[in-house]
Amino acid sequence: MKKNYKPESLMMSHGYKPELSEGSIKCPIFQTSTFVFKTAEEGKAYFELAYGLREKNQDEELGLIYSRINNPNLEILENRLTLWDKADDSAVFESGMSAISTVLLEFLKPGDLLLYSSPTYGGTDHFIHDFLPKIGVDAVAFHPEDSQEDIEKILAETGKADKLGLIYIETPANPTNSIIDIEMCNRLAKKYSSEDHRTYVCVDNTYMGPVWSKPLEIGADLVVYSATKFIGGHSDLIAGAVMGNAELMIRVKTLRTFLGNMVSPHTAWLMLRSLETLKIRMEKQSQNAQKVANFLNGHEKVEKVHYLGLIDEESPYYELYKRQYNAPGAMISFLIKGGEKEAFQFLNSLNLIQLAVSLGSTESLAQHPQTMTHCAIEPKARERMGVTANLVRVSIGVEDAEDIIHDVSQALDTVK
Repeated sequence: MKKNYKPESLMMSHGYKPELSEGSIKCPIFQTSTFVFKTAEEGKAYFELAYGLREKNQDEELGLIYSRINNPNLEILENRLTLWDKADDSAVFESGMSAISTVLLEFLKPGDLLLYSSPTYGGTDHFIHDFLPKIGVDAVAFHPEDSQEDIEKILAETGKADKLGLIYIETPANPTNSIIDIEMCNRLAKKYSSEDHRTYVCVDNTYMGPVWSKPLEIGADLVVYSATKFIGGHSDLIAGAVMGNAELMIRVKTLRTFLGNMVSPHTAWLMLRSLETLKIRMEKQSQNAQKVANFLNGHEKVEKVHYLGLIDEESPYYELYKRQYNAPGAMISFLIKGGEKEAFQFLNSLNLIQLAVSLGSTESLAQHPQTMTHCAIEPKARERMGVTANLVRVSIGVEDAEDIIHDVSQALDTVK
């Protein structure tokens, strides 16, 4: 009887045939721009499929054409990524913002309305407010504490609720760890959809990665990642990913073909390497983060800690946390007592933890969101998000937990 292996077991071999690569145990890097057809008829058939000119025949597969369209490294990577999210298909991009912007461009058209959760990553916020208006797309935000009724009122006030094209949520939110109810967003999408107009739900799952959360299983239509983060996980590549059902992913991949924003074979190869250790890295990071959060939570110089593992069982968010996530993750943000001066003193005094943006890597990283990743957001909106002068964000790595805590402790000791 054939066993249904778990994703972490299949990451070593799924989708790869050693006999096609001289028996190499690992997939080589296919550093080529184009691929040779056996016949002109074969080339014609491949292009018909690639450009959507006809449906696939039974057991027919799209052959290799050109590395902007497909490449062995890209295809094997995308096949493996689908296993984590239980998606029909995935598409990998040259950055997280490339993945996000492609989804927004494909599923929003001039005259449409975008509903998005706030806070969201600074780059996403910038694209929403600075680019989408140029193509005639309006956007309106809601916040984690807003109920479905609150959001419906926000939509009604826009006068464009019937044009709601996409609900885009980032949960947990960067950098506050605020949680958005995916099932509520599904209900909203269904309510504002009609026979000739479908509202989709897209979830940015970067903070939790495909190990700790499965938005597609909860009902989301699309999931996006900055694959630079946990999926890549070694601070040595830039990439993004989108997952979803076959129908929607055809649209995403078609636009990617013509935007030309897929990853290179070398980046895909690096990501294949990273997938082999994804689960054990993320398990270690979450275990470490819980210990660090517990330490911070009782420290006299810390005002408040934002970490999913510290949500009180009596909190209205606890049930939602347990429903959407299977671990508290590796992202911690906390309010240091004081302001920017005290936050900077803490950051400048770290030794083991690196002062750098990004997250989800093997090394622990710390940064100051207000003046770094979220600096371009309008100040009042930033304050509304909770991105204040005394907020510090820390991404916990795979180092020894006691060493991380020691570094945090000695850095806090320097703060007057």
